[in-house]
Amino acid sequence: MTASNTAPGNHTTVTHFILLGLTCEPKLQTPLFIIFSMIYLLTLISNLGLIALIRTNPRLHTPMYFFLCHLSVIDLCYSSIFSPKLLIGFLVEKKTISYSACFAQHFFFLTFVTAEVFLLAAMAYDRYVAICNPLLYTLSMPKRVCVRLVAVSYVGGILNSLTQTCCLLPLSFCGPNVINHFFCDTNPLLKLTCSDNHLNELLLVTFNATISIFVLFVLILSYVYILFSILRIRSAKGRHKAFSTCASHLLSVALLYVPAGLSHMQPASKYSLETEKVTAVFYTLIVPMLNPLIYSLRNKEVQDALRKAVDEGVEGGGQDGVTH
Repeated sequence: MTASNTAPGNHTTVTHFILLGLTCEPKLQTPLFIIFSMIYLLTLISNLGLIALIRTNPRLHTPMYFFLCHLSVIDLCYSSIFSPKLLIGFLVEKKTISYSACFAQHFFFLTFVTAEVFLLAAMAYDRYVAICNPLLYTLSMPKRVCVRLVAVSYVGGILNSLTQTCCLLPLSFCGPNVINHFFCDTNPLLKLTCSDNHLNELLLVTFNATISIFVLFVLILSYVYILFSILRIRSAKGRHKAFSTCASHLLSVALLYVPAGLSHMQPASKYSLETEKVTAVFYTLIVPMLNPLIYSLRNKEVQDALRKAVDEGVEGGGQDGVTH
């Protein structure tokens, strides 16, 4: 990845970009730094805690929690792409990012957001098998199938990101280098190029639309079957239990898809970077913080495992105190 870019017939060389961040208002920098530091800290603690809980508790070694563990890994990586640079930007006047770092950020952003979308589709399929074919669940979702579904999610993310990032690299940036965003997203970068970017716009729309339609198809089809299966359950308690296992997943899907859709599916005539920045904050920073909380607060098995871990920690601490 080259560290500079020179436009034909123009001697201007872009070696770095300037990220304007969320706001240029000086009075808001410190309060926003405190708020987003807390959000990032909570994201780290909640996701690392959930990963540790799933890995150490044998009762959580099931396909659903295997997928949930990887969702936390993705959210952890995903949030860490943006948060450190955003937080530094609140403290310094010169909010620069090198040419190579900008494209690296773009690559990892697309990799993890695409992987998360595919993983949510895999989790919907898992819920479909668990509710519609409960007797065959263990046979239908062995570990090798779960590993393959997760691997496909990561590979799909890498391929989508690699294609779009490689198509951005040949573009010339021959003058303005100010990105009206807090990270190097595709649309703000395309606005700065002095090359013909019609192919990039076509790729952006085609890839995003294809992936979104495919994932939505899997989600809708899975939940149509799930809904019919739940309606066939005779007891109200059984229906409530079946629905509660899907509620957290549906909420995670909505939290990611709604703001991301508003951000990347605005009509060209009404496109606004300010709108995109606000929605991007939600799906890049808030959602990774909320996902582990959603699954922890709504899931009795996770709550029981957490309570057990806390009790064991307290007992262990008490025994150490007695020993000393």
